Amino acid sequence: MEKSFSESYKNAGVDVTAGYKSVELMKQFVKNTYDKNVISDLGGFGGLYSLNTEEIKQPILVSGTDGVGTKLKLAFLMDKHDTIGQDCVAMCVNDIICCGAKPLFFLDYMALGKNVPEVVATIVKGVSDGCVLAGCSLVGGETAEMPGFYKEGEYDLAGFSVGVVDKEKIINSETIEIGDKVIGIASSGVHSNGFSLVRKVFDINEQNINKYYDELGMTIGESLLTPTKIYVKPVLELIKKVQVKGISHITGGGFYENMPRMLKDGVALQIKKDSYPVLPIFKLIQKIGNIPERDMYNTFNMGIGMAIIVKSSEAENAVKILEEQGEKAYIIGEVVEGQKDIDII
Repeated sequence: MEKSFSESYKNAGVDVTAGYKSVELMKQFVKNTYDKNVISDLGGFGGLYSLNTEEIKQPILVSGTDGVGTKLKLAFLMDKHDTIGQDCVAMCVNDIICCGAKPLFFLDYMALGKNVPEVVATIVKGVSDGCVLAGCSLVGGETAEMPGFYKEGEYDLAGFSVGVVDKEKIINSETIEIGDKVIGIASSGVHSNGFSLVRKVFDINEQNINKYYDELGMTIGESLLTPTKIYVKPVLELIKKVQVKGISHITGGGFYENMPRMLKDGVALQIKKDSYPVLPIFKLIQKIGNIPERDMYNTFNMGIGMAIIVKSSEAENAVKILEEQGEKAYIIGEVVEGQKDIDII
């Protein structure tokens, strides 16, 4: 690519050579995610991944895509870009694990006003870190320099992941019974949802992004930029050892929107809000914003990033297994008679 350069394009705001430098800087991070099934290198037109199905009778591919949303605004204000990539990965792989699928590979898409190679590489390092945590390979992506569409110093970040699960092991709602228990796995914070409300509550700007709160033990910016937890490995380990009947990733829409998505007709959930510790950031949001409790549970994860349904007899063991994987887990409710609804008491 030594001869690839356009003075006219550069004068219009797009420096193709900056893109080449970005790729060179990010290569070291990308290769950290490769496994034996990656058969292409970064820079081609497509990422090649060998699908090893020796231990899978009927492989079913499961895909998911998502972005980071307005949480990016905080990264811009703090000029901190090393964790936002993990958020992007988490929002995709945490969705596909709900089917019991193991993520295989990931691709990212970044659009920005001006390509600063060092910043782009830092963002991709975060993506790489997330892929390592999820056990999947970063096989490609796209960086689009779009002057006039995005301001300099701003960007958007989205991703796409593909996983695989044996057809007979797909997790669905068919085996859910009244009396089954709901296990909640703790979140790391607000994750990557509800940030339009969060930014309004705290009136986030350059002056107050570094305001310290005793309740948090850190600044509001540090707390809110805590990356989304990736649940893939502990959940896959749990699936090996107990019968998992349903999984719900608690994202936008909170408890009320996401938990019913793992239910079948004729059942509902009763969740006990005092069964686990609500993180301080949510109490602070509710207090400062004077937000009704129901709206909190209908917007945020409230300290539970993943909800899992298991048999009552296996609930305690499920908690133990997750804790052995380094997670904080709680029995937060049970399956009751109803119609795909949730009651928080």
